Amino acid sequence: MKTRSPSRRGDRGLRLWPVGRALALTFTLAVLVAAGVFYTGWELLAVQGLKPQRRIDAKTLFDLVTLSFGVVAGAGALVALVVAYRRQRVDEEGARREATRLHTERFTTAVGQLGDESPAVRLGGVHALAGLADDAPDSGLRQTCIDVLCAYLQLPFTPDPGTDDANRKEHHRYLALRKVRHTILRLIGDHYRRAPETHGSWQGCDLDLTGVIIDGELDFTGARFSGGRVSFAGARFSEDTVSFSYVEFAGGDVHFEHATFSDDAMLFFIDAEFSGGDVHFNSATFSCDVFFTNARFSGGTVSFGHARFSGGSVNFSEATFLGGFVSFAHVEFEDCAVSFDSVTFHDAPVQNDDPDSVLFIGMRYSGGSMTLEGATGPAPEGLLEGLGSPVPPTVILPPAWT
Repeated sequence: MKTRSPSRRGDRGLRLWPVGRALALTFTLAVLVAAGVFYTGWELLAVQGLKPQRRIDAKTLFDLVTLSFGVVAGAGALVALVVAYRRQRVDEEGARREATRLHTERFTTAVGQLGDESPAVRLGGVHALAGLADDAPDSGLRQTCIDVLCAYLQLPFTPDPGTDDANRKEHHRYLALRKVRHTILRLIGDHYRRAPETHGSWQGCDLDLTGVIIDGELDFTGARFSGGRVSFAGARFSEDTVSFSYVEFAGGDVHFEHATFSDDAMLFFIDAEFSGGDVHFNSATFSCDVFFTNARFSGGTVSFGHARFSGGSVNFSEATFLGGFVSFAHVEFEDCAVSFDSVTFHDAPVQNDDPDSVLFIGMRYSGGSMTLEGATGPAPEGLLEGLGSPVPPTVILPPAWT
C-alpha cells in the first residue's frame, strides 16, 4: 500500500536574521521610540529651549554618570532580549522538529501494522493512526493519517467465500478483516461528530472514500461539514444504516455522484440542514429507503441530477425549501413511494437561473406513488410537467396546484 510521507511545515525550517542585523535594527527601533517619546514630552510641556550652563555641580555630574550607566544597561537589556527571543524561537523549532520526528516514527510503525497479515495487528494499526491524527502537530500531518485510513478502505478485498465447512478458515479471516474496515468507518464517524476546535475533531479535513464498498454502519449524526472535500463518489452502500441525520452542510464539497445504495441499506438525512457548500447526488442510484424528513434547504447547492430512485420509499415529508439551489433535474422515480407531504417550497416563482430554486426539469415518474398532500408554496418548475397530463391516480397534489 502506497502512502504519502507526512508533510512538513516549510521546506527550509526556521529562518532567522543574522544576529548583527537583528541587533542593529533593534537599537535603531529603540532610538526612534525614545526620540518619539522625548519629542512628545517636549511638545506637551511647551518647552521653549534649554538653559545653557558653563559649569555643572556635583549633583548634575552624578546624574549624567547615572544616565550613562542607564543607557549602557538598557543596551545590554536589548541585547539580552534579542538573544533570548532567538533562543526561544530555536527551542520552539527544535521542539516542533522533535514532535514531527516522533510522529513520523509512530506513523511508519502504524502503517506497517496496517500491512500485517494478522487482522488483530491491522486493527491496532487503525487505532494507532487515528490516535496519531488526533495528536498530529499540524493539520497536514493529521490529513496524511486520514488519507491512509481512507486508502485502506479503497483497497480491494476478497469477498466472503461462504460458510461451508471447506471455507470456514477463509470465512473467519474475511470476518476479521471486515471488522478492521468497519472499525475505520466507525472511527471516521466518531471523529467527524466531534465539535470543531476540540481535540480529536476531524471536521474540515478531506475525506476520500471514492469507490469504497461500505458494508457496515456509517454514522455522521450531528456532524458539521463546513470545509474541505468529502467524497463518496462511486461508493457502494451494500447494507446497514447510513446516517447523516442532524448534520449541517455549511460549506465545502460533499460528493455522492454515481454512488449506489442497495435495497439492504437505509439512508437517513432526517433534520439535516443544507445552508452552504455543495452536496451532489448526481447519477446516484437509490434502491433503499431514503429519509430527508424535516430537512431544511436554506443555502448552497444540492443536486440530485440524473439520480435514480427505484423501489423502497423516498421521504421528504415536512422538508423546507427556503433558499439555495436544489435540483431534481432529470431524476427518475420508478416503482417507489415518494412523499413530499407538508413540504414548504420557496414562496416566489422560480426560474432556471434563480440561485434560490427548486427544479424538477426533466423528471420522470413511472409507477409507485407520489404524495404532496399539505405542500405549500408554488409548484416547483418541471414537477407537474414530469408527472404528465392527466396526473396519474397514484399522485396526490395540493388543491391549489390542480
